[in-house]
Amino acid sequence: MSTKAERTTAYIIETVAPVFNKHGYVGTSMSDLTDATNLTKGALYGNFENKEALALAAFEYNRNLLLTAIDEHLAIEGKALDKIENLIEFYKKYDIFTMNMGGCPVLNVGIDAQHNNKLLAAAAKETIKDIEGKIALAFENGINNGEFKLPVTPLQFSKQLFTIIQGAIAMATITTDRKYLLNTVTYLDVLIKRELK
Repeated sequence: MSTKAERTTAYIIETVAPVFNKHGYVGTSMSDLTDATNLTKGALYGNFENKEALALAAFEYNRNLLLTAIDEHLAIEGKALDKIENLIEFYKKYDIFTMNMGGCPVLNVGIDAQHNNKLLAAAAKETIKDIEGKIALAFENGINNGEFKLPVTPLQFSKQLFTIIQGAIAMATITTDRKYLLNTVTYLDVLIKRELK
């Protein structure tokens, strides 16, 4: 059973995670955080050393939600291609999945933190590597099981695949037109099947 302090800390992180994700590290003011949580500045700093520590905890929260969803979609029963196709299906509705987070944490934090917060930028970069590694492992398992061959290494293929997905997420976010995401990710189904020989 968690203590009251642990519950308060968890509440703060869960509540401010979409605020930081939407407005960015610099764009999020203390009043944004106190308004969202209905807590005082002192109460927030009683749980976190500073704004940066809170922003990192908020990103970690969103990151864990995303990585858990990716793991779940890759953990289904079946062949490697079934797992990849299930992940592609997840990304077709990615904008809906990330709506409560305030958008894609990889895109939002990754871009926002580049020039103003090295720790957040590094955390976003690490998340990208983690996702690419998870996808690469699925492809590697497919190769090892004799399901298919790839024209490049599993990691290189996964990096290209994830780059296309993130580009579609960026375009859908910038234009507020989800067809960029849906059409691109739907095309990936065709592309993957064509490339897997």
